[in-house]
Amino acid sequence: QVQLVESGGGLVQPGGSLRLSCAASGSFYRVNVMGWYRQAPGKERELVATITRGGSTEYVDSVKGRFTISREIIKNTVDLQMSSLKPEDTAVYYCNAQISVSWYSTREYWGQGTQVTVSS
Repeated sequence: QVQLVESGGGLVQPGGSLRLSCAASGSFYRVNVMGWYRQAPGKERELVATITRGGSTEYVDSVKGRFTISREIIKNTVDLQMSSLKPEDTAVYYCNAQISVSWYSTREYWGQGTQVTVSS
């Protein structure tokens, strides 16, 4: 009924750039906070960046100055522009959103994940 679909991801050399996109679709009233998480093999899933409907952003320290999160309220989309990529950024990246599916219910949704590999 509600889906988050990511696009982008792939193989890039250190120092390169990549843009990830995520779109919410289905039946709902409002998409609230949106964000990106990532998980490397053998490590815990970590929060990368979040953005509110008002445009307030938050980033994990390791990506500050290199990654930029943005959204389009009308289109229910969120992007993650990644620059100056490092091998340590290699992970599966997941789109996340808090979505009001009715006037009384807000639920958390996840995308399927997309692989980002930074390597020479």
